[in-house]
Amino acid sequence: MESATAAPEAKGEDFTLLDRYWSAANYLTVAQIYLQENPLVREPLLPGHIKPRLLGHWGTSPGLSLIYAHLNRLIRRTSAEVLFVAGPGHGGPAVVANVYLEGTFSEVYPKIGMDVQGLRRLVRQFSTPGGIASHVGPAIPGSIHEGGELGYSLMHATGAAMDNPGLIVACVIGDGEAETGPLEASWKAPSFLNPARDGAVLPILHLNGHKISGPTVLGRKSDNDVEALLKAHGWDPVTVSGDDPLRIHRALAAAMDTAYSGIRGLQTEARTRGAHGPARWPAIILRTPKGWTGPAEVNGLPVEGTFRSHQVPLSGVKENPEHLALLESWLHSYRPETLFDDTGKLVPELAALSPKGDLRMGATPAGRSGAPTPLAIPALGNYALPATPRGSVLHETTRPLGELLRDIYAATASDPRFRLFCPDETNSNRLDAVFQATDRCLMEPAKDGEHVLAEDHVSPGGRVMEVLSEHLCQGWLEGYLLTGRHGLFASYEAFAMVSASMTVQHAKWLQHARELDWRPPVPSLNILLTSTCWRNDHNGFSHQGPGLIDTVLALSGTVTRVYLPPDANTLLVTAEHILRSTDYVNLVVVDKQPHLQYLTLEEARQHAAAGASVWSWAGNEAPAGAEETPDVVMACAGDIPTQETLAAAWLLQKNLPELKVRVVNVMDAMVLPPRDTHPHGLSDEKFEELFTADGEVIMAWHGYARALHQLLHGRPRPERFHVRGYNEQGSTTTPFDMVVLNNMSRYHLVLEVLHRVRRQIAGADGLAGFCRRQLEAHSQYIREHFEDLPEIRDWAWTPPLP
Repeated sequence: MESATAAPEAKGEDFTLLDRYWSAANYLTVAQIYLQENPLVREPLLPGHIKPRLLGHWGTSPGLSLIYAHLNRLIRRTSAEVLFVAGPGHGGPAVVANVYLEGTFSEVYPKIGMDVQGLRRLVRQFSTPGGIASHVGPAIPGSIHEGGELGYSLMHATGAAMDNPGLIVACVIGDGEAETGPLEASWKAPSFLNPARDGAVLPILHLNGHKISGPTVLGRKSDNDVEALLKAHGWDPVTVSGDDPLRIHRALAAAMDTAYSGIRGLQTEARTRGAHGPARWPAIILRTPKGWTGPAEVNGLPVEGTFRSHQVPLSGVKENPEHLALLESWLHSYRPETLFDDTGKLVPELAALSPKGDLRMGATPAGRSGAPTPLAIPALGNYALPATPRGSVLHETTRPLGELLRDIYAATASDPRFRLFCPDETNSNRLDAVFQATDRCLMEPAKDGEHVLAEDHVSPGGRVMEVLSEHLCQGWLEGYLLTGRHGLFASYEAFAMVSASMTVQHAKWLQHARELDWRPPVPSLNILLTSTCWRNDHNGFSHQGPGLIDTVLALSGTVTRVYLPPDANTLLVTAEHILRSTDYVNLVVVDKQPHLQYLTLEEARQHAAAGASVWSWAGNEAPAGAEETPDVVMACAGDIPTQETLAAAWLLQKNLPELKVRVVNVMDAMVLPPRDTHPHGLSDEKFEELFTADGEVIMAWHGYARALHQLLHGRPRPERFHVRGYNEQGSTTTPFDMVVLNNMSRYHLVLEVLHRVRRQIAGADGLAGFCRRQLEAHSQYIREHFEDLPEIRDWAWTPPLP
């Protein structure tokens, strides 16, 4: 293999013991994949010793163990705090093997001791019911990254390093993962990591040449090309390649020593003289055979160094005596009798190669730090808007939130543990007050002749993370949260779907992590969706889509929450709650444009605590306690649905005063399912108190109607809920035309009420005719004047006197 920048070899150091340690890790990896008994093959291997289902991935595992062993060496020499991120998370048995060999696994799981019985339990638990999964999931000490869905390792590593000045995140990237879009974007990290205040990320790009059934792109590229790719993004790579173990040990050790010296040199320089441009962080490109040290050939076909070693190189071992013999030979090739003593414990000279205490990568505090310091939230009264006269004050709903975030930044300036992550939209989302406290972070200097203004708010010391990638924004935040800090990801609503799968994966992580007593809670993943489908009238159909609500509603209710605050004060209360919460995915959907304001701060707190409540001031039903029930319940969730519902209720009461209308606003979507479906679900009694026992409910809903019907499943008579929501009708048009196109306008809601009401109401036909004429007038007016009718544009809530 050609080598553009080959690593020098460490001289004068004996790597015999380290090679044996690597053998021990490889042995335990194979044992976990195949064995259920006889863990040290001290008896002849029999079919009964083999698991009935062979699961796991061998191909990447030798490389992971090689890197882990060399990082142990580096830690022992330097006492560095290192967090290990395994991008090829399907190499789970290798990481489990190494965490077990260093002793952390047995400390966390005492039943899996460091003896023969513990080894038996170790191999039996892998990929079996009641055991641990095949990836580097929450159950593995030291892990913050599962690596099941590929693409996110380097962005998680980068987020973990932010505001973590003493940490080195060693991030192993497989050449399969390197083909994903999110990983390709992640190479931009040097443009955002500040060596004066952040930790370091050490990418180790492991090129074994093959995916599950074919070659990889970078595996086929020359060393020069791969190094050029990394250099173009600002890294300083060195290549280690070969298939001679001792030579690789010497070269990899030298590469890691050089990388460590380079990292500390960059940090010392920046922390002494300041950071004035992007650092050229070290990176390692490691080329070794896939499935190294495994069977060279099976059934006449090459395996080691090919895609055939990706998962289980020897199949049908229980039924095939030839394969059973090959497996036994393979296991014995590591000479386990020289690695483990008579009791099954790792021999002392190899155990001494692991770091001690919290320096072990399975025990590093960054791997399970939780949230040691709660985030202090300033008093909301400093930002609350006046709500009188009710429904008449127009204000950009997210702007007070920006002021709150500004003061959180100011309060944490000396102890940085909060960041806002956003594509190039912080100003657009009306959160720009944060720039009164900090800047956008960018290490890249301005080009010669580029006109830069102070009000552009761009500097290496900024702590607002803007990059035009939803993947990077969310991935950086996830790494930041999983290492114990706090943050918020703000995005246009439609484009949050770009990273929707990441949201799913993070929720899955939290769901399992909550089941582990030894994992402390971590700050919640908070996602703020603005520029919503209803008010992206200026950008057009591509910018209109509320699909992330559906995505989150489909996840486990133990870790998900969906909030739809109707105004600025309820948004402030929601922000206070989610920023203090732990172990949730909190989805907050609210528009950034000027909207009517309805509730005082105290009313907002009461409404948020209830999740849904009757807005008695907006209806005309009998006073509370009266036996009379309303003719119709008009319910709403979301800012635009709230406005249209209030306008419809106003029209009904103004024109049909004998019709009794109740208005219910829902801001916590999770109160709608039954309590046995979601912990926030209202009791049957409370649900009936809001929506009546069997009355008709006309509901305006922010998202797709199907999502609301999903929430109502299990409630008595859910068919009485008639839902209007977004139904994939949109364009570049006027704000009101968006609700008209989707049949959720005030006029459509009134018509629905008149269709569903169960008694004759004098004047109903006249009101229905008025609504139809208004819809026709609207269509003609916007095509002539390019704006909404004045009575729509200027509408505000007033008491609907007859």
